[in-house]
Amino acid sequence: MSNVYPSPHPLVAHKLAKLRSTGTEPKKFRELISEISTLLAYEATADLPTRPVPVTTPMGATTGRELEEKIGLVPILRAGLGMVEGVWEMMPTAEVWHIGLYRDEKTLKPVQYYNKLPVSPRVGVVLILDPMLATGGSAAATTHILKNWGVTRIKYVGLIAAPEGIARMQADHPDVPIYIGAIDDHLNEIGYIVPGLGDAGDRQFGTG
Repeated sequence: MSNVYPSPHPLVAHKLAKLRSTGTEPKKFRELISEISTLLAYEATADLPTRPVPVTTPMGATTGRELEEKIGLVPILRAGLGMVEGVWEMMPTAEVWHIGLYRDEKTLKPVQYYNKLPVSPRVGVVLILDPMLATGGSAAATTHILKNWGVTRIKYVGLIAAPEGIARMQADHPDVPIYIGAIDDHLNEIGYIVPGLGDAGDRQFGTG
């Protein structure tokens, strides 16, 4: 699949196995999400442009590199919140905005209930953070919101994807690359990823 990048990293696979387990308690679950998000962010930002910058070391002057663009993080509430800390560890100057969407359990379509974006974007690239790319409705809707807002470069970063969610994103937003920990088999009749890991929000916050 073009523009889709499942992680080849053995640590991602190792941590995803623990994340999926029914024996993983909420505290450990949150820690694993943060750790996996750090690894995925490393992969998703590998192509960001840089510019030269002078640096003075204890041994003399040299030329280093710094990012050309500011980065924005947009976690999709509420499950995406758990990914922010891990990504922020790598990019502490990134701006974070929140978009709240929930999935109507009857129609499986996203319903927006919160949007706290500034009047205009102040960054060059935005990473959408959402653990599960299931039907793809929430990811596609968030991408649409960000494009209307004025963001021109968007990347999706998630933990697990279903083929159906990937197909939806590629149909609606073929210009948005998808960085994912693993691609699973399918969606069940109620729109959950199989084998997946259950409800990522409930498992993070102990509300399941």
